[in-house]
Amino acid sequence: MALSKVVFALCLVLLTSSLNAQAQPTYTPVEGDVVLKNFKFQSGESLPELRMHYTAIGKPQKDANGRVINAVLLLHGTGGSGKSLMRPIFSDVLFGRGQLLDTERYYIILPDNIGHGKSSKPSDGLRAKFPQYDYDDMVVAQKRLLEEGLGVNHLRLILGTSMGCMHAFVWAVSHPNYMDALMPLACQPVAIAGRNRVWRKMAIDAVRNDPEWLGGNYNKQPRTAVTTAANLLILAGGAPIQMQKNLPTREAADKFVEETVARNAAELDANDFMYAVASSRNYDPSPGLEKIKVPVMFINTADDFINPPELAIAEREIKRIKQGKFVLLPATEATFGHGTHTRAAVWAPYLKELLENSVR
Repeated sequence: MALSKVVFALCLVLLTSSLNAQAQPTYTPVEGDVVLKNFKFQSGESLPELRMHYTAIGKPQKDANGRVINAVLLLHGTGGSGKSLMRPIFSDVLFGRGQLLDTERYYIILPDNIGHGKSSKPSDGLRAKFPQYDYDDMVVAQKRLLEEGLGVNHLRLILGTSMGCMHAFVWAVSHPNYMDALMPLACQPVAIAGRNRVWRKMAIDAVRNDPEWLGGNYNKQPRTAVTTAANLLILAGGAPIQMQKNLPTREAADKFVEETVARNAAELDANDFMYAVASSRNYDPSPGLEKIKVPVMFINTADDFINPPELAIAEREIKRIKQGKFVLLPATEATFGHGTHTRAAVWAPYLKELLENSVR
């Protein structure tokens, strides 16, 4: 294990040096909104209009049959947005000229999913009357955004992080012919249970049980709810090695908690947060994993609190996917717990392998 960590770290250094030598990104993102009419949710609820915001880079290309051949769908995590994947640790590693998702070659699409970013969400005005959306609804909205708004009828690749990782599995099970390749990062392809459900249930209850929540009709953010949520997010997304290195004393750790909770709580909306966490409640692609036809590069990290490797779920389930490969990245000073999913330099070699092995 020690040797594998050394080799992994060395490869990462070499890769990062190579990536830094590349030309700086030259892409120009374009943002827009697509309004989906008469959107029906799995719960039986509906909205006359559902707004889906997106960021797109590049231009679609079609083959002789009119099928788009270069579209890449990038799916963000819980509480994030398409902009979450425009951070330099992700976009500067992948989107520049000559890089793996060169935007002169690929058409990159980054949606803000239901309940997130600039797409329709409870805090727009409906509050707790907003439909109880789930992951199936979110994937339906993504597909309608592609087809009705952007004219995309096929995907070269779906890459998803955390919640987006789970969406990628939903896509592959529901629409197995829609994409050429799948790269899920930081999730499990089974129902959310055990510790993963426990922390989510705690977060949901923290909102619902706060007297200041007022059934969702608060005029100011319920303080206990958003503070508890911010605390739980630190634990869920934390990286043990990074925290030990960067917070070597009690004073440093205490200051980190105080500052991070204050910053994150100020950015949270209680209803939006609760809906986003609760939307995972009935996720479970496991009955249909054998339906997945395309090459899959599935990656988790050993220091992920949300997806602990000792459960060995990924190793078990990947065997059911004909062209599936699972990689467990060892915990090193290069990994950042659950958040490693956004640090593209860590897993870029595996994306390269996937793209090479899924050419059609």
